[in-house]
Amino acid sequence: MKKQKPLWRISVTTTPEAEDAAGELLASVLGVAAATYYDLERQTSLVSVFIEQGRFSPAGTRKAITAGLQRIRDCGLKTGGGQIEIAKVKREDWAESWKRHFHPLEIGPELLVKPSWSKHRPRKHQAVVILDPGLSFGTGQHPTTSFCLNAIVRGRKSGATQSFLDIGTGSGILAIAAAKLDYQPVHAFDFDPHSVRVAKENARKNRVQNWVKPVRRDVTKLPLHPARQYDLICANLISNLLIAERRRLVSRLKYGGTLVLAGILAAEFGMVQKAFEGLGLKLTSSRVENEWCSGSFCFV
Repeated sequence: MKKQKPLWRISVTTTPEAEDAAGELLASVLGVAAATYYDLERQTSLVSVFIEQGRFSPAGTRKAITAGLQRIRDCGLKTGGGQIEIAKVKREDWAESWKRHFHPLEIGPELLVKPSWSKHRPRKHQAVVILDPGLSFGTGQHPTTSFCLNAIVRGRKSGATQSFLDIGTGSGILAIAAAKLDYQPVHAFDFDPHSVRVAKENARKNRVQNWVKPVRRDVTKLPLHPARQYDLICANLISNLLIAERRRLVSRLKYGGTLVLAGILAAEFGMVQKAFEGLGLKLTSSRVENEWCSGSFCFV
């Protein structure tokens, strides 16, 4: 059997406020999307990239990340200690480390999200989403993910056909959950081609590839007058993009439907709320977790 080469792990320990920026930094320096693990006890975020051995300069990478973290601070984000760690890890150690970090997540009696190695058994009639982290992508366990999953569970109406749109699908967790809970059609897109590939593979592993077919799409180029509207929309985008493209998002929402805006820094949520209320929506529920705020909106 061919011996597998070790991996390089490049990690930055930062604040939840700066985790997205740190992820973008690592992705730009190393050309690989980052995975994030949130430590609830320490309230810190570990942003990591795992790459194969090859064209890689530890010294040059550390220098580039250090300069990038300073640019993030210059933009006003608090990065905490900003500790950079570059180390070799065995593939076996990498796999076991994810097993310690990711645990089953239950959204009431309706939905269970768990990694494939978990022996947690679902309840009777409970839908199950199987999601494992990959070398360069996590399982969507961000502080705002459960808010979106709860919205999907709450929005399901027995005997009614409901449509779902996932904007910024990432790993595909929300679209897969919606398909498992009998939403149809389920549409999902992301601007990042790597995310689209990951989401497609996760849909295949969950046997919903015939219903969930993620595509690459730019939200800024969506037509202002869409051919279809949806009962439930989840948009996990940065606040500036949500505000700038609010008309494109709202135009896709059915009257009586729900628009969930997630992954917004708590300090910026007021601006987002005001922008969408200006288009005739009202905030129906919201939740703050650590530095993040998410909210559900519907038409007045």
